[in-house]
Amino acid sequence: MNIQDSIAVITGAGGGIGRSVAVELARRGAKMIALVDQSAEALEGAKAMVPPGKTAIETFQGDTTDEKFRAGVFDAVCAQYGVPNICVPAAGITRDSIAVKLNRETREPEIYPMETFRKVVDVDLIAPVYWGLEMLARIAKTRSAQGLKRWQPEEGGQGAIVFIGSVSSAGIKGQVAYSASKAGLEGASNTLAKEANFFGVRCGVIHPGFTDTPMVRALGEEYIRAHILPHTQLGRLIQPEEIADAVCFMISNPVVTRELWADAGWRAAPV
Repeated sequence: MNIQDSIAVITGAGGGIGRSVAVELARRGAKMIALVDQSAEALEGAKAMVPPGKTAIETFQGDTTDEKFRAGVFDAVCAQYGVPNICVPAAGITRDSIAVKLNRETREPEIYPMETFRKVVDVDLIAPVYWGLEMLARIAKTRSAQGLKRWQPEEGGQGAIVFIGSVSSAGIKGQVAYSASKAGLEGASNTLAKEANFFGVRCGVIHPGFTDTPMVRALGEEYIRAHILPHTQLGRLIQPEEIADAVCFMISNPVVTRELWADAGWRAAPV
């Protein structure tokens, strides 16, 4: 699929991987990019980083788990620019904690809060899937209105959805909710890849390793030096721009499907 002249929707675009994907798509000639984030300040920062050129940039501040907000973003983009054909739902959160731990004072077991688990799953799994589904629905409606049925190869790619997974999907201590969410994206992506092909849309998930983002930096420099860098072949954190390049590779190369591991050779230390 050709990125040039495409219309993209990116959530979590205010920083980290989302912002870098927006910059890279603009560099490759995207016609329009919708930047979605909950922080207006972060959105303005991201907008300022997009290289000047022909790419139109629109910002949308809101909660990615809000159905009306999601539909409103697509309504606005479709009305002014046309139906998006690239969706990268990159918004995510972590709420790390051991699943069951003993209180140091009472020695009573404490279980990871269910409401926290649900919040992480809502943001990191359910919301990304439904942003992808929203784009797929718009493409399906347009094709139906044009009298088109099952997609044929000679039509060329009609769209691409790339979910942002994580090496945590393989299981990382202290990330029961986050790991479950990222692993869930694998099943959702593999299923949608089979269904979305009817409309000519490809779907995949990229699993970044530990990337130099605010989310990873929040772990602390000491933790990064002791528990991450020694187990990474590169000996450093991955740069968001490197993940953005891999995302664009998944979008533009039609033979790339299912999952792509961009982990820099990271392997968890034995427990």
